[in-house]
Amino acid sequence: MAIDWQNLAQQYRDDYVADLKTLVGIDSSRDDSQATADAPLGPGPAKALNAFLALAQRDGFKVKNLDNLAGYVEYGEGPETLAVLAHADVMPAGKGWDTDPFELTAKDGNLYGRGTSDDKGPALAAYYGLKMLKDQGIKPKMTIRFIIGTDEESDWTGMTHYLDKEPAPTLGFSPDAEFPLINGEKGNVTFETHFGGQNAGDFTLRDFESGLRPNMVPRDAQATVIVPDQDKLKTSFDMFLAHAPVTGEVTALADGALQLNVVGKAAHGMEPKNGINAGTYLATFLGQFEFGADSADFLHLLANQLHDDSRAHRLGLNYTDKVMGDLTMNVGIMTFTAGDAGLINTNFRYPTGTGAAQILAGLKQATADMTVTIDQGREMVPHYVDPSDPLVTTLMAVYREQTGDTTAQPEVVGGGTYGRLMTRGVAFGALFPGTADTMHQANEFQPEADLLKAMAIYGQAMAELTK
Repeated sequence: MAIDWQNLAQQYRDDYVADLKTLVGIDSSRDDSQATADAPLGPGPAKALNAFLALAQRDGFKVKNLDNLAGYVEYGEGPETLAVLAHADVMPAGKGWDTDPFELTAKDGNLYGRGTSDDKGPALAAYYGLKMLKDQGIKPKMTIRFIIGTDEESDWTGMTHYLDKEPAPTLGFSPDAEFPLINGEKGNVTFETHFGGQNAGDFTLRDFESGLRPNMVPRDAQATVIVPDQDKLKTSFDMFLAHAPVTGEVTALADGALQLNVVGKAAHGMEPKNGINAGTYLATFLGQFEFGADSADFLHLLANQLHDDSRAHRLGLNYTDKVMGDLTMNVGIMTFTAGDAGLINTNFRYPTGTGAAQILAGLKQATADMTVTIDQGREMVPHYVDPSDPLVTTLMAVYREQTGDTTAQPEVVGGGTYGRLMTRGVAFGALFPGTADTMHQANEFQPEADLLKAMAIYGQAMAELTK
């Protein structure tokens, strides 16, 4: 008998929302300052992982916790393994929320809270898809593992640990992107440019801070400066704000310094055009004044080489591949402390045809006249699964059947998901075309109806892939 997957998903609505409320209520952003032997990434990721596993135990699944770094829910058996790769960690909430980011809030058909879109809402929809299989008595001819990582937003420590301890899956998908399907992901590499902390001349940059993570466009920026003419700087700042797409304020401190604050718009770092980088805007304003030594180099690089240039034209790194599209650059973290050091963190998403070596060369050329060091982080090379692979064709067929969108085609994106950890791995939902992408932003949300539709898609997809 054919299953009406969407009608079936509706029957789980109340339980799904209740469980999502539990998961969103956990601040599972990584916090190394609170790391312990039992919580290697801080208490939040471990708590969220255990909450996921507790749901599965409640529902009668076999579960395993791998040192509070990763875990899995297992159903069925067979020589091959279908993996559904999700993550329980979230980005720091940041500022600008209209609701409590760690309390699930329903409003106008949408579910608000950190993780509703990335990735607790979609992950739980996929878990409920698996639960539907079990409740319907469907016996897969593969082992299905719903695998939960705890560090997708940073260094992928959790999933790396899983692959160190468990066999690699045969094929799979990650519910951590968008529909219809992502069969290609750009390469990903982060660089840190380090400066000294010296000032010179009449202008002093005492401190500068902007950004929470490399893969997030900074919403907020703050700097403290000492200048010879405060009134002139205040007037200039007001004029700057009048013509820039940011807001801000300047405050005179008791010790004679000025504190400047700028507010832009946060966004996912895979497409910096969707945000407004408060840090580079603040640097652009300060860069017009005569700061000296390391502070001048720090501001100059931000203002003249990196600001508002998501395709890295000024670095000479702009590159486009006809399949994977443009190289993109996000300036995610900027810090400077007088007498200590400065740091600029740049994250690049790049297509086939270029790579970390070329990017490093461009950064070195841009800073050739500065006293800096540049460190390269972990590189993930581009990933691509042929559209003719049965994994892709099966998932696309399910999506088209459930949505009626018969023209949908697989896509290549700049985001990085766990799907790339498998040779035959893709990203599959849960953001539908036309739905606002609020990942990594304040007021993150996902429409409730979309999440239930995704649940139906995931249930049928797992059934089709393992029959």
